[in-house]
Amino acid sequence: MTTTKKAAPPSERRADLIRLAAELFAEKGFQATSVREIAKAAGILSGSLYHHFDSKESIGDEILREFIDDVLGAYREAVAGTDSPRVAIERMVRSSTAALSRHRAALTMLQNDWAYISTLPRFAYLRTATREIERTWISQLERGKQSGVFRADLDARLTYRLLRDILWIPTSWKQGRGKSWSTDEIVNGLLRLLFVGISTP
Repeated sequence: MTTTKKAAPPSERRADLIRLAAELFAEKGFQATSVREIAKAAGILSGSLYHHFDSKESIGDEILREFIDDVLGAYREAVAGTDSPRVAIERMVRSSTAALSRHRAALTMLQNDWAYISTLPRFAYLRTATREIERTWISQLERGKQSGVFRADLDARLTYRLLRDILWIPTSWKQGRGKSWSTDEIVNGLLRLLFVGISTP
């Protein structure tokens, strides 16, 4: 008696296609990846892909929306749950690292293809979201200055850009000889550097 392997449920199949596409977009670039390549990686015909998505842009949209919604949701929660700028900043650092570890492919897409993706009307929300992210960081840094928690001469915009560029990189640094720092160790190290510094009291 032979058995036929059941096809994956539509929602599961769709999620699998998104995952495969995200990997290709991260590896080759969003603009350079074709629908045919995505279909080939999934083991289906190009036409079959259109049963799930109307275009390559719709796949990219799902990948990036989930990422941005995750980041923004965590930031809003971090700010709403405390009156302390320092606590809010710490929560944002930790939530950023957690979100980026869940959405590495989406982050790579944004880093490598921002110049192209940001020009597409379908992705106009990305500029709105990045402006909100920047405002959230800068407002907390400015609140800290005004309350005396942070230095009065702190350049909030520059500090945000420095933190953003540190956070938006893969957190899988190697120490050497097969050892690597854990995500928590990296985050704790960044927070110590940010709030304590490297100079002795």
